[in-house]
Amino acid sequence: MQLRPAVAVASALLGVSALLTGPAHAHSTAAATPSHTPLVIGHRGSPVSAPENTLASVDAAARLGITWVENDVQRTKDGALVVLHDTTLSRTTDVEQRYPDRSPWRVADFTLAEIERLDAGSWYGRRFAGQRVPTLGRYLDRVERNRQNLLMEVKAPELYPGIERRITSELRRRGWLDRPHVARRLVLQSFNAASLRTLHRLRPDLTLGFLGAPKTGELRSYAAYADQLNPNHKSVTPSYLRAVHALRGPHGRALRLSAWTVDDVGTARSLARMGVDGIITNKPAEIRRALNDGARRLPGGAAGSRARVPSAA
Repeated sequence: MQLRPAVAVASALLGVSALLTGPAHAHSTAAATPSHTPLVIGHRGSPVSAPENTLASVDAAARLGITWVENDVQRTKDGALVVLHDTTLSRTTDVEQRYPDRSPWRVADFTLAEIERLDAGSWYGRRFAGQRVPTLGRYLDRVERNRQNLLMEVKAPELYPGIERRITSELRRRGWLDRPHVARRLVLQSFNAASLRTLHRLRPDLTLGFLGAPKTGELRSYAAYADQLNPNHKSVTPSYLRAVHALRGPHGRALRLSAWTVDDVGTARSLARMGVDGIITNKPAEIRRALNDGARRLPGGAAGSRARVPSAA
């Protein structure tokens, strides 16, 4: 991500601002420092605390002091933007009970009004009954209210032609395309390189991240429009990270790298020692605490949460 590491929780927002706007050479100094702490990003909010991608999950992350959250955006049958990871509604709502004859229950086959009737919380726990699939607009307003920052994934854009323009329109309408948000508080990412190129054409000022690990010989082509390479953590090696950091993105700053989805303390500490810029995790409070305490604890020393967590980006 275009995210520089914060060295203490209390200064997280200041650290984010510095990493987004600071000089390109700042990374090499931070990466070489033993106390280097990657920025911790809450994957779909804090899904060990509340149902993923709901407003409850965003609020849970805020209560834990998590200043960056990640989400997924898709489009309904009637053109509304909603926050949901899967391209079907089955796993995280009661759609099969409410609409039993609408298999395979694709997001794109339902109107916003139909989706808003669904319960997106009971699958996780009784106390979350009645949580809804949020619209992007409501989600942005909640993140703003919580004074959080957003890593937004354009989910499966090949299913939703033109969604990039719709997303930028909604971001503008909600006040997220002014200079402070674009410079310090917003990153858009996708597995789809063509979608990112479209976003770069629409808004060259946006910070964009490619979800994946292109071959090192191909990195320069991605740097033409992406500021970040955000791969599965299993793809990250010291040599690959050096290759990423050696290049500059479209805004003249060194490329950044955030790894997903990292829920193991030992893995998180190993990535921190390599010098990754961010860690995307289902357990943001636990991973942040472990990284901050890493110099005084052995790898793997923190106990893992038993809560249900999503397994993929």
